[in-house]
Amino acid sequence: MRKIVVLNGPNLNLLGTREPGIYGTTTLADIETRLRERLGLRAELDFRQSNHEGELVGWIQEAGREGAGIILNAAAYTHTSVALRDAISGSGAAVIEVHLSNVHAREPFRHKSLIAPVVRGVIAGFGPLSYDLALEALLAS
Repeated sequence: MRKIVVLNGPNLNLLGTREPGIYGTTTLADIETRLRERLGLRAELDFRQSNHEGELVGWIQEAGREGAGIILNAAAYTHTSVALRDAISGSGAAVIEVHLSNVHAREPFRHKSLIAPVVRGVIAGFGPLSYDLALEALLAS
């Protein structure tokens, strides 16, 4: 059975209460539930969140070794982490970068993604639906 790993970066554990005007009121648990329902028996889903960059790096490497596809919301690390970029490049995994908000309509520092050049695609601005779109993209590849 194919495996898809969903990795969520810093502060995403606060979804539903953190800046609902930007991120909405859907929680990370709600997103996980919806993805599991949408996925059904088509693949195994491993859903994780960490506020620690090194833990995310380890999970990317692990997913690559397992041949899993990755949906990655690196959150703030998107704009700052060479370590995540290198882990993605070195892992060989198919990675889809996701963002709940349209990062290009926000502060200028959010317009640059260090990981975008090494992922298969980027989906942003569709709220929780961004995850569903990434799931379908991975399943279709």
